[in-house]
Amino acid sequence: MAARVGIPCSLLYFLYYPTWKTFFNELGAQVIPSGNTTREMLDLGVKEALADACVPIKLYFGHVRALIGRVDYLFIPRLVCLNKETTYCPKFLGLPDMIRHSFRKIPPLIDVRIDVREGWNALSKAYRQAGLALGAARGAIALAYRKAMAVERRFFSLLQEGWQPLEAMQILNTGIRPQKQKGRLVFAVLGYPYLIYDQYISVGLLGRLKKMGVEVITVENLPPRALYRQNDYLDKRLFWTLGDLVLRAAHYFLRHTRIDGIIHVTAFGCGPDSLVGKFLEMAVHEHQTVPFMSLSIDEHSGEAGIATRLEAFVDMVCRKKEVCL
Repeated sequence: MAARVGIPCSLLYFLYYPTWKTFFNELGAQVIPSGNTTREMLDLGVKEALADACVPIKLYFGHVRALIGRVDYLFIPRLVCLNKETTYCPKFLGLPDMIRHSFRKIPPLIDVRIDVREGWNALSKAYRQAGLALGAARGAIALAYRKAMAVERRFFSLLQEGWQPLEAMQILNTGIRPQKQKGRLVFAVLGYPYLIYDQYISVGLLGRLKKMGVEVITVENLPPRALYRQNDYLDKRLFWTLGDLVLRAAHYFLRHTRIDGIIHVTAFGCGPDSLVGKFLEMAVHEHQTVPFMSLSIDEHSGEAGIATRLEAFVDMVCRKKEVCL
């Protein structure tokens, strides 16, 4: 019987699930995702996680809880650095430890450390350790790694074509590209992928905007080179990878594209966001012709409240642009 590897559908699932799934499938393992977020998962996460954890971490706990008893292993990598310059939030670094010490009965964790600053082959070495944890041969691991990286390149290429992660995953699986619809307004939605792409915790933010005739562009739709070139506007990089990308994307949108508005989605209790949000406000202040809204999400966020704020923001931009949707 093939080993069952559980992958929580939260946090970096929205960026690396195709890579991870391909890797483990190529080694003969069965990948079990936790599925779409539900109210029950969020409640379980709130119950299991530390009280002062941010909403995404609490939600991750809920996804882990949903996998316990269904899988032989849990894949929870310790992601430290993937670009040699910035690191992920400390809660990402300590995630395997928090999970291991919060649940009594839990399957073995595959918690390989991924830090590309440790050498040119640090990434392949981390995947090799993950494969060895399943008892795979080194040759098979090397082949699985190459196939996983090829899928990752195709996935990120789709994102840069303008697809959102869930759409790109569907295209990878079926080869069918949904029809795109142009909106009369174009908004940049800035935020961490596990906030804006999780349809439950974001209360279907992206879908609501599209229904209102708004075309959405996110950080993941921008080419890495364009983000890297925003150095001219920053005194230095932020410490945390995802926050740094959000800030660079804001500068790119404000200076090099014609967008009708910016929405910053932030999580209540997120330490890095308290800094990123302030820098965003300062950047937008220099471009007062671009409407800006900050939307904070927590475990108590109500659908009606967020919908009302979105509708009010879209209406305001419509009046400003004299656009009738």
